[in-house]
Amino acid sequence: MIIKTVHSVSEALEGVTDSMTMMFGGFGLSGIPENAISELVKLGVKELTCISNNAGVDDFGLGLLLQKKQIKKMISSYVGENAEFERQMLSNELDVELIPQGTLAERCRAAQAGFPAFYTPAGYGTEVAEGKETREFNGKMYVLEEAFKADFAFVKAWKGDTAGNLIFKGTARNFNPNMCGAARITVAEVEELVPAGELDPNQIHIPGIFVQRIFKGSAYEKRIEQLTVRKR
Repeated sequence: MIIKTVHSVSEALEGVTDSMTMMFGGFGLSGIPENAISELVKLGVKELTCISNNAGVDDFGLGLLLQKKQIKKMISSYVGENAEFERQMLSNELDVELIPQGTLAERCRAAQAGFPAFYTPAGYGTEVAEGKETREFNGKMYVLEEAFKADFAFVKAWKGDTAGNLIFKGTARNFNPNMCGAARITVAEVEELVPAGELDPNQIHIPGIFVQRIFKGSAYEKRIEQLTVRKR
């Protein structure tokens, strides 16, 4: 059994340098790799290209990297909760590529599976398709989308073992699983780390073959983006 465990977030991020392309799992603020993001802020790496469903909020998630002007380009599908993101985009301080959400997920999954590209009907006839190859299948037009190429993928799971097998919980399954194995190095941080063999094989969402480094995270805030409660 190959042990993928590293003993700290700093060890997990060894090899990170300026100008890299990185994937960040999670959906909104659910299931984001909080420890990895905080360490990237401390490292001060810059000129990053970040692939993520969104850019967090002003003072949490990828918003922390935006505050420090460490991100050069954001590749995302939703940007509505981050005022600093909006400001940098409108002032041309930040390069932004907006992608339909399903296409974003599939470009991750294609990289994970080793497919260089795929055809999708999403975006045909819009700005999304400009400059891209299109083709007709069975009377319907499709756009050719390329798989992502990333240096690191940072994901967060509920539970994992020392061999890198992962179990996700709830909304964290939206993008985290697709990003595992979709980059040159996948780093998984988990709330609970157990010895190999303790996880029920039938409950594992991602096998360890897709993970290169795993560590036990700490001090998770797990913020809620929009808290809605009933009136008393």
